[in-house]
Amino acid sequence: MYVGTVAAEHPDRPAVIMAESGTTLTYRELDERSARIAAWLLAQGIRRGDRIALFMENRPEFLEVSWAAFRAGLEIATPSRYLSADEVAYIVNDCGAKALFTSASQLDTARQIPGKAPGCQQYVLLDGAEACWVNYDEVVSYPRMISRDDEWMGHVLHYTSGTTGRPRGVIRPFPEMRAWDVWPKVRQLTGLFELTGDAVYLSTAPLYHGAPSLFVRAMQCLGATIVVMERFDPIHALECIEKYRVTHSQWVPTMFSRMLKAVANDTRVFDLSTHRVAIHAAAPCPVEIKRQMIDWWGPILYEYYGATDGANMLTINSEQWLQHPGSVGLAPANGVKICAEDGTVLSEGEEGTIYLVAINELPEYLNDPEKTRKSRHPQHPNWMTVGDIGYIKDGYLYLSDRTDNLIISGGVNIYPQAIEDALISHPEVFDAAVFGIPNADMGEEVKAVVQLIRREAAGPEMEQELMRYCATKLGKIYAPRSVDFVESLPRTPTGKLLKRVLRDEYRARLRTA
Repeated sequence: MYVGTVAAEHPDRPAVIMAESGTTLTYRELDERSARIAAWLLAQGIRRGDRIALFMENRPEFLEVSWAAFRAGLEIATPSRYLSADEVAYIVNDCGAKALFTSASQLDTARQIPGKAPGCQQYVLLDGAEACWVNYDEVVSYPRMISRDDEWMGHVLHYTSGTTGRPRGVIRPFPEMRAWDVWPKVRQLTGLFELTGDAVYLSTAPLYHGAPSLFVRAMQCLGATIVVMERFDPIHALECIEKYRVTHSQWVPTMFSRMLKAVANDTRVFDLSTHRVAIHAAAPCPVEIKRQMIDWWGPILYEYYGATDGANMLTINSEQWLQHPGSVGLAPANGVKICAEDGTVLSEGEEGTIYLVAINELPEYLNDPEKTRKSRHPQHPNWMTVGDIGYIKDGYLYLSDRTDNLIISGGVNIYPQAIEDALISHPEVFDAAVFGIPNADMGEEVKAVVQLIRREAAGPEMEQELMRYCATKLGKIYAPRSVDFVESLPRTPTGKLLKRVLRDEYRARLRTA
């Protein structure tokens, strides 16, 4: 199904509820408004296969514009609302977007983009008036709706998160389907995660990110109600599950950690009895954190391993995970390969680069054939890596870290993820980042940057305590040589740690010292 079909069968069912404001959009409203936006886009000369961009915070209009693109056979790029004007303009130019939609809350950034993106033909603004910007109210009240003959299936042009460099557009084969045809991802996700049309789905992260976009679209194809959090707050998320009788949800591991620490200081008991499926991904989840979540919520956690630019997806449910703690999923021999630097396939238990074997045609990086080439296995062009390192044990895949994060100290390979997991398990630690900095004798040394729950606990004694803690849990070689304390760490709103930002900052300091 798609919104038009759902609207015909359940016109008054909420398609979107904004968790904080309570603003609600029914399927009838979503169907009509997206159909008018789609017709307006076509009237501007934008045609099937063209691209538009959406630069906006979480709000119902985000989904109205998205569904307009899906119905008009367009690709839609959704840059993070936290990017600078230069970064947004880069994405608009890189993908050749012919229209850009934004809101008044993003206007300080957005008003700089027209001069930086000369190829973009139309600029549309919500909640305000601005020279050279079309008012959104005019677009959403366009006098015609898209005709059935013009309805072709479109999709999202995802950009990588940029945690290891500049974001890159991920090109996938364009769907040769009508807008009302069954989207193949719906079948796949329904089978893996028990998605249903009568579900109430809590979306906790920014809609511009790949995973929320994917699951929200799939759930709305089925006719489910989406509860969208304007911003994540751990206690408010639990209140949403109780208030809206949420059945399905999606998270990232940092949210779990923050919820566990928040409820430790909150005496309320939340009714989570309707909650059947809690999906998580985006980053490795520390074993102790996930075990605590399963103890609290029950065996309803489903994890998947994939990427915006990945070749396929692995999954693991709670029962499987409890038998294989730390795994991210069953690794079929014909679907996952662990390889050495020269491409040689390694044996079970050996650590190396993870390659996923493509089920369908592999994605490519927009305007970057060299990055596309480097992502492929040297002998097997249908094997693809996103730079993760891991190993297979008893048929299950385990992640060690990313290639870009590897620390080589005295000739020993050290993966920061294990150290970060250890630090986060300390009762005084709210968040942690570990990376390598130059050392004249060892090549690199382990550096930790930590955000504490209580800022007043920072100091030399806590530094020594955390170093001893890591040495006890992991061994002395893995203990940080030094620990700095900060008010907050640079993470994307979807929970990914921008370690590159910290690493570059510290290395620049050492160069100028």
